Amino acid sequence: MARDPQTPLDEELARREQEAEPQPIEGELEDAVEAAEQEEASAEASDNPEVSDNLEVSDNPEAELLAARVEELEQTVAEAKDQALRAAAEAQNVRRRAEQEAEKARKFALEKFVKELLPVVDSLEKALEAMADEATEAHREGVSMTLKMQQDVLAKFGVEAVEPSGEPFDPQFHEAMAMVPNPELEPSTVMEVMQKGYLLNGRLVRPAMVIVSQAAG
Repeated sequence: MARDPQTPLDEELARREQEAEPQPIEGELEDAVEAAEQEEASAEASDNPEVSDNLEVSDNPEAELLAARVEELEQTVAEAKDQALRAAAEAQNVRRRAEQEAEKARKFALEKFVKELLPVVDSLEKALEAMADEATEAHREGVSMTLKMQQDVLAKFGVEAVEPSGEPFDPQFHEAMAMVPNPELEPSTVMEVMQKGYLLNGRLVRPAMVIVSQAAG
């Protein structure tokens, strides 16, 4: 079937349609591809902060030096904090030890004085025991009151007597003067106290001198 001859109007419409279509321009395709690649790289960098930061630091030597300086300062601050904590702990330990030493000195400052005073107490006790019937009641009462006053003063300052008669022998607080066979008592039992022992605030000042039982035979 033969084509209808085109009229001048048809030719004009065809020409205008052809002019309306986009014509390729040299280099536009390469620019479009490059722009797309750059956009894709930017998107990947934004999704990965580490990559972005590394790119920024590598592209900026001054920023890299600044980051290194910040890291150095942070390490210095951490070391200073650690040293301050150690110094505070050491100061607290020194203060605690000083307080303990002061407390110990306060509690046991009278130890030497107590040791010198104990023979006086021993003498008063022996004198009271040795008084015969010929001693007057007033005499016995005077010695007894003097002994009690001495004992009360010692107790006021934390001194207590050790009288372990009938108790198991304890070498930390007792000093055995003799061992005597005794079938009526368990072995290593204090049979008799020859001299009282004394403690000062729980610490031994003088051990008790005792006679200890042992198994018969």
